[in-house]
Amino acid sequence: MDCPVCLVPMFIMELDSVEVDHCFSCKGIWLDAGELEELLHSAAAKDELLASFTIVNSTETIRRCPICLSKMNKIEVGEKVTKVLIDSCKKGHGIWFDEGELHEVISNSSRGNENPVLHLLQKMFSYDLSHKKEK
Repeated sequence: MDCPVCLVPMFIMELDSVEVDHCFSCKGIWLDAGELEELLHSAAAKDELLASFTIVNSTETIRRCPICLSKMNKIEVGEKVTKVLIDSCKKGHGIWFDEGELHEVISNSSRGNENPVLHLLQKMFSYDLSHKKEK
């Protein structure tokens, strides 16, 4: 599968039976619907997460889904003060996170450091989860 930013093949990283597509060039991360379900431990939690997204108009570069090549929606996620703009396939194939966005979204979530996704990211990408990203 090719990166929606660099258009080069992404690498599959697997940990705890969860596969994550990662671009070593731009450091972006693709989570498809199945991977989201695995990370959140249920289809209901995945559906709730996807339903919580707010589609916004943005001047940010439009990305294409690496699965169906459709233009993805720009969505805002996170708390009011710490919103992050990410990309979501209109057909529900998955979500694209530019470098640092997935970590920022999860570390700013209400579940904080208890979030199992944070721990997976820490193992997979050696993120420092003790400090939030400074702006």
